[in-house]
Amino acid sequence: MARGKNPERTRARILDAAKRLFLTKGYDGTTMQDIVDGLGDLSKGAVYYHFRSKEAILDALGDEDHERQSPAAILDDPTLTGLEKIRTTFRANADDLEHMQLMGIAYPTLRDPKLLAANLDAWRTTVADMFHTLILQGIDDGSIATSYPREAAELLALLTNYWLVPTFYPATEDELRHRVSCLASICAGLGVPVFDDDLIDRVARAYATLGADDGNTADTAERKEPR
Repeated sequence: MARGKNPERTRARILDAAKRLFLTKGYDGTTMQDIVDGLGDLSKGAVYYHFRSKEAILDALGDEDHERQSPAAILDDPTLTGLEKIRTTFRANADDLEHMQLMGIAYPTLRDPKLLAANLDAWRTTVADMFHTLILQGIDDGSIATSYPREAAELLALLTNYWLVPTFYPATEDELRHRVSCLASICAGLGVPVFDDDLIDRVARAYATLGADDGNTADTAERKEPR
């Protein structure tokens, strides 16, 4: 089979095989040849026809995850206030095991300075813009009262994607809960009270899984609490 009779099905099979390998062997421990071998009936050329590199596969998995979560269903929901949309977005991410598994694969790759720089730019612009839009909606509907809509949006985008992530700031689940509580206090002080006690617990538990299997961070391994 050179390229597969059904290109979309072949593409989906490659993504599924790669994801399984990334979860079991780690992203760095998986090669394109491993992915070819895992598929069994596809040539290396067929895999490269769909994806030029392992990085392209990870990007495609990220795009697929974004579409699957369909944040537009939350962002465009007329029954939710701006504040409820932000809370619902965080809750949906934290409760989505498949999403958190993918984040666990992706975050260690950001030790590459070029990838980190690209993501920092996305967090500064695209992600912050989304939060800014929702905060402005909250101001309009009365669920948020802040004099710092843009600043609060940038803070949420950067801290939730970088400061809370154990890949960059190793922490146990209890330490993460304390850290999210700190972020909750900062947001409340700015007039954007996103995190209640339930959401603090959900986010801390979810983020704790991101550092659970990060063998490249010795400090994380040393600080893991017994279960």
